[in-house]
Amino acid sequence: QVQLLESGGDLVQSGESLRLSCAASGNIYRILTMAWYRQAPGKQRELVATVSSGDSTNYADSVKGRFTISRDNAKNTVNLQMNSLKPEDTAVYYCNTEVWLLSGPRRVYWGQGTQVTVSS
Repeated sequence: QVQLLESGGDLVQSGESLRLSCAASGNIYRILTMAWYRQAPGKQRELVATVSSGDSTNYADSVKGRFTISRDNAKNTVNLQMNSLKPEDTAVYYCNTEVWLLSGPRRVYWGQGTQVTVSS
């Protein structure tokens, strides 16, 4: 009912920047919280950043001051600007959104993931 399309993952060197984007489409009445998670090899998926429908943001301690999450409600997109990347940021990054569907229910959706690799 809702599709999330992520883009922006790449291989970069330590200290460089990347911008991830996620576009939601489908049976959407309203998008509520939007978030980015990441999962490194052999580790559990962890929350990176969230942005509420009111533009309140929260960040994992490990990315505070380096990453910025933002959303464009008109385009149903969420972005993650990642600066000063470190090798420990290497992971598959997943977009996550809570959507209020046109048909009534609220559902949580995940993107397919985009690989970010930071070399030292």
